[in-house]
Formats: sequence, structure tokens, C-alpha cells
Amino acid sequence: MVDFSYQFQQIGAVNNQEGLIMRKAGGIIALIAGVFAVFAAGFTLFVGGIGSAFNAEDAGTIVGLGWGGVAFSFLAIVLGAVALGTERKIMGILIVVCAIGGAILGGTLVAIFMALALVGGILIIAAPRKHDQ
Repeated sequence: MVDFSYQFQQIGAVNNQEGLIMRKAGGIIALIAGVFAVFAAGFTLFVGGIGSAFNAEDAGTIVGLGWGGVAFSFLAIVLGAVALGTERKIMGILIVVCAIGGAILGGTLVAIFMALALVGGILIIAAPRKHDQ
């Protein structure tokens, strides 16, 4: 009789390695998206500040969107960094929630980069775990 246990162990090791790569890639993507979103939020604050200087209508709203973008951008950076060192799906879920919140409350430029963070969170959620085998 042929023993296939060694082959199944090898398949499990490959799946675990793929999961590790997906989690690391998702964390790095979320981290990079957060850094770029900080610059986008800074630009939003700059535009809102110029609008306030010229007494433009609703310039305060633009400034508020900029601060929302800063908050969610830094949160995406922190969550992406923590996701690099953990195997838990909750980090991916938190990154997805952060990306959605940043897209809503951060303005258009921040929303572009939060879409990238959303992809990183989905990668972390979809990565196979050791106990999924």
C-alpha cells in the first residue's frame, strides 16, 4: 500500500507558504496605500486652507475631509504594519473597515489610495491559514 501522507504534508506546507506571502503582501500594500494617502490628505488640507484664505464657500468641509483622511491614513499605516506580524483575519477586516471609512470621510484623493488599502485587506482575509488545511 502506498503512503501519501508525505505528499499531503508537502501540499500543506505550500498552502501555508502561499498564505504567508499573501498576508505579507496585503500588509505591505496597506502600508504603502496609507503613506500615499497621507500625502493625498495633506494636499486636501492645503486646498481647503487656500479656499478658507479666499473665503470660499464650504472650504471648512474640505478641511474636515482632509483631517478625516489624515486619521484614516495613519490608521491604515498602523494596521498594515501590525498585519505584517500576525496571522489573524481580524487585521484584514480592520483594514477593510479603515479603507471604507477613509474613502467616505477622506475625500476623493484619499479614496483612491484607500481603494488600494482595501485590496490589501482583502488579500489578508483571503490568505489560507494553518488551521484551514
